Amino acid sequence: MTETMIFMGVVENSKLAIVGAGSVGASLAYAALIRGSARHVALYDINEAKVDAEVLDLAHGTQFTGVSDIVGSKDLIAVEGAHVVVITAGAKQHPGQTRLDLAATNVRLLEQLMPDLVQHAPEAFYVLVTNPCDVLTVAAHRMSELPPHRVFSSGTVLDTSRLRRLLADRAGISTASVHAYIAGEHGDTGFPVWSNARIGSVPILDWRSPESVPPFAAEELDRIAIDVRDAAYKVIKGKGATNYAIGLAGARIVEALLGDEHAIMPVSTVLGGLYGVDGIALSVPSVVSASGAVPVTETPFAADELTLLHRSADTLAASLRTLGL
Repeated sequence: MTETMIFMGVVENSKLAIVGAGSVGASLAYAALIRGSARHVALYDINEAKVDAEVLDLAHGTQFTGVSDIVGSKDLIAVEGAHVVVITAGAKQHPGQTRLDLAATNVRLLEQLMPDLVQHAPEAFYVLVTNPCDVLTVAAHRMSELPPHRVFSSGTVLDTSRLRRLLADRAGISTASVHAYIAGEHGDTGFPVWSNARIGSVPILDWRSPESVPPFAAEELDRIAIDVRDAAYKVIKGKGATNYAIGLAGARIVEALLGDEHAIMPVSTVLGGLYGVDGIALSVPSVVSASGAVPVTETPFAADELTLLHRSADTLAASLRTLGL
């Protein structure tokens, strides 16, 4: 979109298609309707009873959500004309199971889906939310033959939100004033980039709260990083799935695309030699706009952080080899 018109927060005539009416897809549709992420929201799922019920339930609330509307179907006709397609369909992660354990099942599903999706929405941006999203981003990129800026995943956008909330709560500061992010894999090898972490303009270890909250210590930051890493496992153990926060994160990415925001987000794109990583999808700060997602090449990493980034790349490369990708 080179020119956009925005009415009540919604880009005029924009269409978001969500593939999968499970807990994540339905939560993303709900978030998109409430936030006004797109003018039209379409939900696709092969389970006709499920998709019809979710759409009906969501449609019953559209009196209270502004100008957006929602439709759904078990037929891929639902995605036609979409500007953004978010893929949430796939086997869900069970307690004790890593994201990479899901890889084989969800790659096979993507092999069936991706060619048909591109045929029905050839001009769309494709955002992978299904786990393991980094592996699936590489698979979707190869299957679709679309450029990397048009096929990417939510990456560590949610992990970053978890990190910022923990830091904000500890510092007694608004989350919006915390500038820190998780890089690498959306998974166990993801890591905080502490060398660039700030509260306001202050490096995190130098932060002194006006309310005399004790300053951060390096050991405390290590514990926070572990809490972020394990957050999804805790939610899955308690309720069976993560859905609300990733739904909101997905809606936020859609808004940046449709609104041509040029927002900086740690989405996962297939890197082409950046930081010595080639052909692997990893999360690094990227500009998300109507041109898609483009990594910020000037982002600095400390030497130990580059080592961690390469560890993430090696982990994902091994998974891709196992899958024959």
